[in-house]
Amino acid sequence: MRPPVRDYLLMLFITAAVTHLLTGPVRKFAIAVGAMPEIRARDVHREPTPRLGGIAMFGGLLAGYLVASHLPHLEEIFTQSSTPRALLSGATLIWLLGVLDDKWELDSLVKLGGQLLAAGVMAFQGLTILWLPVPGTDGIYLADWQGTLLTVGLIVFTINAVNFVDGLDGLAAGTVGIAATAFFLYAYRLWYGYGIEAAAATTLTSAILVGMCLGFLVHNTHPARIFMGDSGSMLLGLLIAGSAISVTGEVDPSLLKQTVDGTSGSAAMVPVYIPLLLPLSVIALPVADLVLAVVRRTWNGRSPFSADKGHLHHRLLQLGHSQRRAVLLMYFWSALFSFGIVAYSARGAKSWMLFAVAFVCGLGLLLLLQPRYDFAITDVLARMRLMRPRAGGRVVATGGQCAEEDADDRRPRADAGQRA
Repeated sequence: MRPPVRDYLLMLFITAAVTHLLTGPVRKFAIAVGAMPEIRARDVHREPTPRLGGIAMFGGLLAGYLVASHLPHLEEIFTQSSTPRALLSGATLIWLLGVLDDKWELDSLVKLGGQLLAAGVMAFQGLTILWLPVPGTDGIYLADWQGTLLTVGLIVFTINAVNFVDGLDGLAAGTVGIAATAFFLYAYRLWYGYGIEAAAATTLTSAILVGMCLGFLVHNTHPARIFMGDSGSMLLGLLIAGSAISVTGEVDPSLLKQTVDGTSGSAAMVPVYIPLLLPLSVIALPVADLVLAVVRRTWNGRSPFSADKGHLHHRLLQLGHSQRRAVLLMYFWSALFSFGIVAYSARGAKSWMLFAVAFVCGLGLLLLLQPRYDFAITDVLARMRLMRPRAGGRVVATGGQCAEEDADDRRPRADAGQRA
């Protein structure tokens, strides 16, 4: 029996609640063990902030899988598919590596070795890419060693891409949460709408991933009280990559092409490409940031692993955007890429959709080029005598407490423990 969407929503809320409730104690634990690195030259935050938020996120992941394994409609996923076991094995290894790095600052090569190990364990348990969509064919099937190498490379690449983008309060959790939501809609459409049972594990993992991000964002939005650290960012990268690979590894491309739309031509191939296109859209901004960082550092004669302040989020701050606005702009582009691709797969090549995407892109560019633009909410409140303006950009509540500090918020602030 196919589980209704309420079962997945239940898992989302359970995961979010557990992650949220664990984050407070984890913050106290991080302070107690000294997981609060000193402010470095490349950092733009003002005060040391505890890391290890990935511990709470991993707790939410365990709770989600544990409850799902005992629900009547979802327990079959754990008996009929090896994906949850493979994902949990790799997630445990990458989480332990991240916890150690958050506390003791591991060497880059040690971290890379741990990432390769986690990805290799997942591939060894059957979570591999078995085919690639190629125009004019039903997909090219890969040899075992080819699929394993491609799987490990994609997982490691995604882990580092998400880790690179984790530079502002709430940026990584929000971006991955948006992408996971889009991927959940696509996977649920395959599973519930078209009966492709191999997509059930991806649907469950995507729902749990959304819950992890939402539960942690409550504590991580600006000004953040705790950072996820590498224990969280690498965990998110591994899960989003593993979810995508589980579709390309278990869903027959010919069945996918025939079942989803029943059309011919290029439109019929759209659903076949989504398992690869959507994860790429998920990490489009992190990947662009990663590639630009490697080129920039290599061009300057530095190691690609060396840290700097030239990432996309840093450049948005340098343009004059406040940290909140910079994060919202990154959310905007992530949502545009992710949901645009999902909408295209559902509707096909419609001209109105192309115009809509072009319009939204233009709106995003307008917001990007107007860093000093502020909504006039404070002016409205001032006219209503709820707030009164004060010199220096402050707007103070009538009771005398500062409600908003635009002038201070324009100063660049980023989180403390994040990697370049």
